[in-house]
Amino acid sequence: MATDTVDRRAAHVRGLTVTTLASLAGVVAALASQAIAGSATDNVALYILLGSIVVQFPILKVLGIDVDDFSAKDYLYIGFMTFSLWFVAWGVLLTANTAISF
Repeated sequence: MATDTVDRRAAHVRGLTVTTLASLAGVVAALASQAIAGSATDNVALYILLGSIVVQFPILKVLGIDVDDFSAKDYLYIGFMTFSLWFVAWGVLLTANTAISF
């Protein structure tokens, strides 16, 4: 019974970590897309999005998440969450005509 509680807690922390990182990566990718691309017709924004998805896996390894244990569903989840947050955040930034510069 005690191991069941520990396993459920570990799975919950793993899920929270993956979701938080994917969401933050999407928002950071949107900010970078606005700062670098600045236009919805520029393909550089898509490269930024793809880069933000790919860079998450080494970060997850550093955080102690076993990436080798991921299934296709996990990879699709990370890609979808990052894309969704990027799409919404960048859409808001484009609509509001914000200018971000570093």
